[in-house]
Amino acid sequence: MEFLLEKSDALMQNLIAWAPKLVGAILVLLIGLWIIGRIMGVFQAAMKRSGLDQDVIPFLSSLVSVILKVMLVLSVAGMVGIETTSFVALIGMAGLAIGMALQGTLGHFAAGVMVLIFKPYRVGDLVDIQGVVGTVKEIQVFNTVIDTLQNKKVIMPNGIATSGIMTNLSATDFLRVDLNVAMPYEEDFEKVKGIIMEAIKNTPKVLSDPAPYVEIEKFDAHNLLLAVRPHATCGDYWDVYFGVYKNVKAALGKAGIKVAYPSHYLKTENGVTVNGVKA
Repeated sequence: MEFLLEKSDALMQNLIAWAPKLVGAILVLLIGLWIIGRIMGVFQAAMKRSGLDQDVIPFLSSLVSVILKVMLVLSVAGMVGIETTSFVALIGMAGLAIGMALQGTLGHFAAGVMVLIFKPYRVGDLVDIQGVVGTVKEIQVFNTVIDTLQNKKVIMPNGIATSGIMTNLSATDFLRVDLNVAMPYEEDFEKVKGIIMEAIKNTPKVLSDPAPYVEIEKFDAHNLLLAVRPHATCGDYWDVYFGVYKNVKAALGKAGIKVAYPSHYLKTENGVTVNGVKA
């Protein structure tokens, strides 16, 4: 009985000695949480003013908030006499292990943050990234989602997306549409050029400024290869691409001009045969 009384007295003395520290720690915890709340409010406002993507603001806010709160808890633990060195070492070891296990994922996260900050492309842009051409549907923390022209959904890790050349086709007001038409050598270029230019003019959504043009690109073995270059807005690119080809084919056919194709002339006893057809 006397032993229990001694232990009770010792416990009460320890509680009395420890009480000021506990009260101080609770006050520091409450005040620290209030300060963190104010800091996070300022941080979020700064991110919104910077134009940072709205999807990433909550994620970064949560990350910073957790880091600040962990630092606050470690400080409070030290105030009440809890040894924090072991906790810090444990957290450091856990962080190292997680970092090594998620090395690739963390790289994609860092790349995603850089994309959201520097904006080489945005949601809705038509892009060519690592050979994938399509419209950016989402920019996530770890991945970029692209809807391709074939209506496929491509999920590309941000680290891969930013590791090569990125072409943002929506960065300018218009795009040049690169087309080619093969013209037989025996046809008059100026005549064919006029027919093609008229077909371009009759194609909807072709821009008049910059003006389209038709020139000789190169001499092939069996034909002249013409460079046909209309211009279109990003959203109308494929309408112009297919529309011009369709109208050019129709216009050349109406004018009696055939698209060039390889021909082989063979001498026969009764005349000349072209590609096996008697001329």
